[in-house]
Amino acid sequence: MINHTGSVLAFIGDAVLSLQVREYLVKRGYTKSKDLQSISEAFVSAKSQAEYSRFLLEQISLTTEELEMFKRGRNHKSDTIPKNADVQTYRLATGLEALWGYLYLTDNQQRLEQLWDIYKTFTEENYGTIYIR
Repeated sequence: MINHTGSVLAFIGDAVLSLQVREYLVKRGYTKSKDLQSISEAFVSAKSQAEYSRFLLEQISLTTEELEMFKRGRNHKSDTIPKNADVQTYRLATGLEALWGYLYLTDNQQRLEQLWDIYKTFTEENYGTIYIR
């Protein structure tokens, strides 16, 4: 078990997820900054992360530890007020980032890739296909 706070796990998870998204888009052939930024929002906005979190909780079986780490992030009391999302959306997104951070820090790359593949499919189904240029 990992002893980091939900905030620390989310901090790491945010960086890991951002890198995954950027790598995915570049491999898909996107090179313009404007395109990279706007398309990445389908993955990294609090709204999209919260929607995927709901999907994960309802449709995908998380282990007991994964669920605990998600809740650790979701329940973390933040000192900041989200500017583009309501508190519930922000907390769900933070939970997802904490789960990502936990999987990364425990070197569970296989599970991280599995959930990332599901996230890509979920995003394309809900926000439209990310076309190769």
